[in-house]
Amino acid sequence: MKVIIVGGGKMLYFLCRLFTAKGHSVVIINREREECVRLARLLSATVVCGDGSDPRILKEAGAMGAEVALAVTPQDQDNLIICQLAALQFGVPRAVALANDPDNVEVFKKLGVEVFSTTPIIASLIEQRACLDEITNLLPVGEGRVNVTEILLEADSPVAGKTLQQIALPDNALVAVVIRSERPIVPRGSSILQGGDRLVLITMPDNHGPVLKVFTGERG
Repeated sequence: MKVIIVGGGKMLYFLCRLFTAKGHSVVIINREREECVRLARLLSATVVCGDGSDPRILKEAGAMGAEVALAVTPQDQDNLIICQLAALQFGVPRAVALANDPDNVEVFKKLGVEVFSTTPIIASLIEQRACLDEITNLLPVGEGRVNVTEILLEADSPVAGKTLQQIALPDNALVAVVIRSERPIVPRGSSILQGGDRLVLITMPDNHGPVLKVFTGERG
């Protein structure tokens, strides 16, 4: 698969490393000549120096034959234009833009551009870690419509010693996996939760807080 990545910085560097490690062909477009030289030395990728929002530069990078175009520049307007050009003018099947400002996500979607924003993910992680030390990770999926959370069940949890069928969970919430002594268990209604268990919870944004409160008490 041929991937064009427009942008710079650490995000571009690690994205390129990830794609090349999986055997994909990567072309980088970056405006800064010095950074282009550095990237060419560090990465197994073709580097084109220029403005990725310029159709001539996209053509030089081989956009006509690319399967994916990623626009991860610091400027949302540039990312939008790059993806529109890649999709409409060069027929790239999948063009994805970074929205540095999460308020721009809906605008991008209305204009038909596939978009992602790291800000809500980072904010959610910080918020949950600040509120609950026993939460070890929180991964929003489906563009933030579903949360997958791993939580440590303390010995004094209100649900310790109870079976799953005895626990009143809000609708659209699920205990997907129980990890006990490093062994994963797919629980049933009769499964008894114990202090020290790690639970993998699937929740929705609107019930995430109430679900955590069920397992942690007033601290949720």
